[in-house]
Amino acid sequence: MSRHLPLHRGVSGLRNLSNSNDFWDSEVKDKTEKEDLDRNRASDQSYLSLRFPFRLLCPDNSPSKYGVTENGFASDPFSVGSPRSRHKLTVLFLKLSLVVIVILALTGSFWWTLSISTLSRGHIFHGYRRLQEQLVLDLWDIGELSLGASRMKEIDFCPEESENHIPCFNISENLALRYSDSSEYDRQCGQGSRQSCLVLPPVNYKIPLRWPTGRDVIWVANVKITGQEVFTSGSLTKRMMMLEEEQISFRLASLMFDGVEDYSHQIAEMIGLRNESNFIQAGVRTILDIGCGYGSFGAHLFSKQLLTMCIANYESSGSQVQLTLERGLPAMIGSFNAKQLPYPSLSFDMLHCARCGIDWDEKDGIFLIEVDRVLKPGGYFVWTSPLTNVQSFLRNKEKQKRWNFVRDFGENLCWELMSQQEETVLWKKTSKKNCYNSRKPGSGPPICSKGQDVESPYYQPLQNCIGGTHSRRWLPIEERPTWPSRSNLNKNELALYGLHSEELNEDTANSRTAVHNYWSLLSPLIFSDHPKRPGDEDPSPPYNMLRNVLDMNARYGGLNAALLEGGKSVWVMNVVPTSGPNYLPLILDRGYVGVLHDWREAFPTYPRTYDMVHADGLLSLETSQHRRCTMLDLFTEIDRLLRPEGWILIRDAAPLVESARALTTRLKWDARIIEIESNSDERLLICQKPFFKKQAM
Repeated sequence: MSRHLPLHRGVSGLRNLSNSNDFWDSEVKDKTEKEDLDRNRASDQSYLSLRFPFRLLCPDNSPSKYGVTENGFASDPFSVGSPRSRHKLTVLFLKLSLVVIVILALTGSFWWTLSISTLSRGHIFHGYRRLQEQLVLDLWDIGELSLGASRMKEIDFCPEESENHIPCFNISENLALRYSDSSEYDRQCGQGSRQSCLVLPPVNYKIPLRWPTGRDVIWVANVKITGQEVFTSGSLTKRMMMLEEEQISFRLASLMFDGVEDYSHQIAEMIGLRNESNFIQAGVRTILDIGCGYGSFGAHLFSKQLLTMCIANYESSGSQVQLTLERGLPAMIGSFNAKQLPYPSLSFDMLHCARCGIDWDEKDGIFLIEVDRVLKPGGYFVWTSPLTNVQSFLRNKEKQKRWNFVRDFGENLCWELMSQQEETVLWKKTSKKNCYNSRKPGSGPPICSKGQDVESPYYQPLQNCIGGTHSRRWLPIEERPTWPSRSNLNKNELALYGLHSEELNEDTANSRTAVHNYWSLLSPLIFSDHPKRPGDEDPSPPYNMLRNVLDMNARYGGLNAALLEGGKSVWVMNVVPTSGPNYLPLILDRGYVGVLHDWREAFPTYPRTYDMVHADGLLSLETSQHRRCTMLDLFTEIDRLLRPEGWILIRDAAPLVESARALTTRLKWDARIIEIESNSDERLLICQKPFFKKQAM
């Protein structure tokens, strides 16, 4: 009601002015009619106060039965030529003009609403999201003020047993919950799976060596495996490692490297190539290495412009993934036990398993079906195992039975057995969809229905049907442009992902500018803020400043493309949040590596994995969701993922960046805000994680 009080007073004031002698004379009315009119006005006063705003637009000029108009003035017959009539006509004309203007404005608003409905969703809700972000920030500030200074105290360090802990992977808890049949190693993210403390590095932790040295030599103290485990392990890859004082060496002079080189050469020959340098010519760029040992296969192929993603089960000690990551190579925890991998269908050019510990004949071949799902048409599956050795069949009928199952199942998946040499077998996935329909009835798994064939599943249960056949991305690897041309998609290729060339070009241009600015900012910071370490020569900026980058909101993979274009020897883990548009298939088809992830959960990797974390627009994306983690939760996870002396780059709306800057003190980060000249609405937050050394007990 208070909203109408000013209008109500205005009506009363006009009414009082109507009784003044300064106004023109009204018609003479009898006393009885005036008294009736006054009573009627009194009874309708509240009604008039509500109706008055609308009467300004749509007045009723008909005289009342009492000879007074409803606006409080007396009625007066007038002639057109009188000054009084001209005044009334002018007022009437102005009112009618106002009505026309309002109608035109409403009509224009309606058509504008229809027109913007065809624009991108982000543009439609840009203003709304800006208001929503500001509301979140206001509520955050209110909460901070209500909790007082105690709220802003620094976060405590985690206990020592958490130095290699990965939330969502807790074998003891899973066993207590009666998980079995290897599912205790699976990812189980629930309430309370996040950490609310900062993970300290091991006691004798040292900053990793820069590439290329650091790719072949790591510090023993930085990983969980011990020197004793290196010498006593029966694993072939562990035996090939060389322990040199405080380091584990994978140097080129070791027997292991010679073995990997020969092994890679053998695989190339089985495909029909001269050597592994010709993999790219055969359409191979990205490889998924299952149970990757310590990344030696991927490390060797990296120099051939091949990108190998290592996945392996979580291990409580001597982790394959942890040592691979310590070398700076692509790796993450992944399991074939019960759930689909967080990759889209038709993602990789080759899958490799060398004594990876997976029994492919188990569970009616469901693991082989998952291999087929993530493998591109025409892609290769390489399996090296004692089980495939023909000589062993003569001594062990059980091995022969298991091998026969895998061989026959591969045939039912429309795989071509191209070659078999000693313990290594190589299959090629079919490039033709009609192969599945030409199979004998009842042979092999069925094709997934369109409802089952989800292109980008997120840790869904393994399916017993062939996926990817409904995808518009079904294109044999030999028909795709070879690397690096495949990273630049043409107009027709982009249409498969619902994109226009202008969108990708704009993203590429923005990323190119961002990388140039990032490097310009970080080069002097790295080499001025940190004195040269003994025995470590600083290369000329920006060469080898970073080995890897975690891009938390990768969009189309623009940052990855810009880094490669700039000649930076770095690989990027492109993460596509589940809360936003999913362009992960595009990123993988461009020849990069990436994964789908929900940032309310912990990322499936060990602490101290990445040299740099990049987040462009992630805070805006997460604050727009109703069910989201807090900004502090997100930053605590970033701290876990980042190695000491690593860098964080956060680009977002200015209010969100200001709030983020306030939180950095709690995480003990060094931080500064940079204004972005090309966009006054955004800011860049540059942070560095300090190196806190744990004291030996």
